[in-house]
Amino acid sequence: MHRWLRPLLVGLIFVAANALAYLLLPPTLMEALGAFGYVGAFLAAALANATVVVPVPYYPLVMRLGQVLHPWGVGMAAATGSVLGELVAYYVGRAGQQVLVETPFYLWVQRQLQHPWRAPLLIFFLAAPPNPLFDVAGLLAGMLGVPVWVFALSTFLGRVVRMGLVVGLGVWLGGG
Repeated sequence: MHRWLRPLLVGLIFVAANALAYLLLPPTLMEALGAFGYVGAFLAAALANATVVVPVPYYPLVMRLGQVLHPWGVGMAAATGSVLGELVAYYVGRAGQQVLVETPFYLWVQRQLQHPWRAPLLIFFLAAPPNPLFDVAGLLAGMLGVPVWVFALSTFLGRVVRMGLVVGLGVWLGGG
């Protein structure tokens, strides 16, 4: 199998799972989640991002919440929760746990994170788009001793971009 085919298939499955979850979210669930308000977006993002390497489809929930609550508030709450969840991978790496295979991507990220001015940029650019590769950066950032505030701030800024796009798409799909 070609190198690019497997990530493409995983990406397509991830998009299909999110689209299906968006279409199948029952209105009663949305009413119940709406009662949690912005805390619901925060908790959904925190729990989904606390899983290391396994993508959890929480975007549909964030999209729907953005349709019934203020979109900026939902985006900021989800971005903040996302950072909290990503700290799990960071601290697993900080504990020195070797859980990844040394692929070319792993080695490239490792080299970039060893440079103080490249590390925050790389973390930001990997945190902004939806991709499962961010867990590699989180684990390595912890292992290499990137300061937690650099990791958290760079991740937060990237996730503000990501959640802004996710919530914006939800508002557009909801006709708002």
